[in-house]
Amino acid sequence: MASAAEQLAANLNFGAFAKADELKKRIWFTLGALVIYRLGTYIPLPGMNPDAVADLFRQTQSGMLGMFNMFSGGAVGRLAIFALAIMPYISASIIVQLLSSVIPSFEALKKEGEQGRKTLNQYTRYLTLVLAVFQAYAIGVGLQGSGNLVLEPGPFFLLSTTITLVGGTMFLLWLGEQITSRGIGNGTSMIIFSGIIAEFPSQLAQTFELGRQGAISTGLLLGVLVMAICVIAFCVFMERAQRRLLINYPKRQVGNRMYEGQTSFLPLKLNTAGVIPPIFASSLLLLPTTVASFSQASGGTGFLSVMATYLAHGRPLFMVLYAALIIFFCFFYTAIVFNPVETADNLKKHGGFMPGIRPGERTAEHIDRILTRITVLGAGYLTIVCLIPEFMITYAQIPIILLGGTSLLIVVTTTMDTVAQVHGHLLAHQYEGLVKKAKLRGARR
Repeated sequence: MASAAEQLAANLNFGAFAKADELKKRIWFTLGALVIYRLGTYIPLPGMNPDAVADLFRQTQSGMLGMFNMFSGGAVGRLAIFALAIMPYISASIIVQLLSSVIPSFEALKKEGEQGRKTLNQYTRYLTLVLAVFQAYAIGVGLQGSGNLVLEPGPFFLLSTTITLVGGTMFLLWLGEQITSRGIGNGTSMIIFSGIIAEFPSQLAQTFELGRQGAISTGLLLGVLVMAICVIAFCVFMERAQRRLLINYPKRQVGNRMYEGQTSFLPLKLNTAGVIPPIFASSLLLLPTTVASFSQASGGTGFLSVMATYLAHGRPLFMVLYAALIIFFCFFYTAIVFNPVETADNLKKHGGFMPGIRPGERTAEHIDRILTRITVLGAGYLTIVCLIPEFMITYAQIPIILLGGTSLLIVVTTTMDTVAQVHGHLLAHQYEGLVKKAKLRGARR
């Protein structure tokens, strides 16, 4: 089955694209919104010492701050008004999604359709606000206690920092919703995608500068470029990979009409968990490293500093724990978001069955067994992709973190989703043109 990108490339008609006014408006709106977001990443928080901020971030960018800085498009390193980005919203979305599988009332809302989804989205916004307030206040307290970062520390600085960071997060949440409804693709993913891509040129320039200075050989640079292309192709292939289970529907009679039996497929994605496992694993492992970096910057030592030494990038313990956590969260999150028993019950209600499998409990066991097997492949794929940048940074001294890991997964999945959105809008425009032509022909007759 051809992907949306392949269909778009095969059926691309620049004349039709030029006539698709609605699609062009959506593209321009998306670009304008992303430009506004990028401008906000350069507006610093009030009351900060920019030189001290740059020095501190240079010492702590290998920890969790480095990952957050990548997701925020450099806003964390500049301590801009969008420093929190939409990470509170991502955390709130994950929490609400987990609760919808545990709490019966949330699970009931999930099954109510569009109205239930709107209610859950509203709960997600409220939780985002709460998380943003706590995180913004914690950042303000941490900045005041980190040397000479703040020009005039005090309650007014805490209040202004909290309001500014929370306002930046809620504005980005609103901007992402506008991109989703009036632009192209998922607004949240597009914002993170633009932040990651914005950091790529500086990393690429840094790598070529190392090559110019002789720190990296020309052959190694060419090998890295070839490997980057191969990794991207591998990610696209694995993200598209599915296991399709055959579903048969028997003949049925509705009134006086007899409907023939139908055949369809139940698609099971190889990577059901998406980018959640790498995000969770990175956050858990980088937390002690980041706290220890702040502790050392303030002159403190202790157990966290020792742990940070063993959990530093490239250390064997870090590699082993990182891989183990990714595999664990792959199975855990897949079990949360996909319920084989519920799927089997829905098939049974609609008269569907799998050939050779008894409906009900046997079908649920069959789906669960297949899902477990393909999750093993998905977990291995995520582990390989996420460990590639660790090896490149540690052993080859290549500072490009976009060759693998969470950042590359976000870029690939967002690009595929955007291409699918463009293809859908072009098809809709072509169908509208066909309908208009048919109406004109009918009027002439």
